[in-house]
Amino acid sequence: MGAGHAHRLYLPGNSPVHRLPPHCKLVAVLAFTLLVVATPRERMWAFGGYALLLAAVAAAARVPFGTLARRVAIEVPFVAFAFLMPFVANGEKVTVLGLRLSENGLWGAWNILAKGTLGVLASVLLAATTEPRLLLLGLERLRLPRLIVQIASFMLRYGDVVAAELGRMRVARASRGFEARDVRATGVLAKSLGALFLRSYERGERVHLAMVSRGYDGRMPVLHDIGATRVQWSAAAALPLAASLVTLAAWMGA
Repeated sequence: MGAGHAHRLYLPGNSPVHRLPPHCKLVAVLAFTLLVVATPRERMWAFGGYALLLAAVAAAARVPFGTLARRVAIEVPFVAFAFLMPFVANGEKVTVLGLRLSENGLWGAWNILAKGTLGVLASVLLAATTEPRLLLLGLERLRLPRLIVQIASFMLRYGDVVAAELGRMRVARASRGFEARDVRATGVLAKSLGALFLRSYERGERVHLAMVSRGYDGRMPVLHDIGATRVQWSAAAALPLAASLVTLAAWMGA
């Protein structure tokens, strides 16, 4: 991997969570998410336990709870879908606040809301405590196919470049008096997107030719490798191990 790339999701810090190797954190988050998904939806207290575990991780990582609340808003479309389920799902009807709602729909909405929110929170914590370039190194360390890691790396590196190009095009349109007021502006916007696609494609070709001329053979050079000690693996395993106890208790009470 090449040099670092700053990202707005990452919160710089020197907490114990920040210092954990990225592949350890990736495995921990994946295991935690699978445990949350495997929990019976009727055991509502278990999801409260998972939330407390994530709160403990956020406190150890010194990630402000306000930041977590703002970033979890990304799941709003799924929340909206969940709120519709009690009205459209089939099954036995119950009365809630004067409304006839599907019982299966209510449980389904709760299932999506609880598990989805916990999964998003875990992902937000991972992004806030791990630099994107280190996440890519962690994926490579976990033996993810190199081609997928390289594609993700280029997306990370050149996403901001394309966004900046789009911003310059918007400024150029505004300087010429263009303002998207109604549907008649669709043609101009479509041409702008077409031009942006062509510029991005040409840039990609130039980058690829430059890489080939420097000896690129399908593998990116690794400037530094990352390892993990048993202590670090044990520290990362604390979250999924605690979550597994909650999951076990939920199933034993089922």
